[in-house]
Amino acid sequence: MSEDVKGPASYFPAIEKKHGEPIEHWMRQLESVATAKHMEQVAFLKDDFGFGHGHANAVVAVFRKERGL
Repeated sequence: MSEDVKGPASYFPAIEKKHGEPIEHWMRQLESVATAKHMEQVAFLKDDFGFGHGHANAVVAVFRKERGL
């Protein structure tokens, strides 16, 4: 990712490094809880995959924005 990325996506390089998977992998995981509320999706990433709150929130924010949720 380029350095001019702002907002939640700016966390993506750190998320990929820490969790060892590309962001697309986490977006696919969120498909299983696509109808859940934002904070339920955040909890899913935290509880099932060990994400910290900030990283989970960033992935969920982009997931929801891309899907118009």
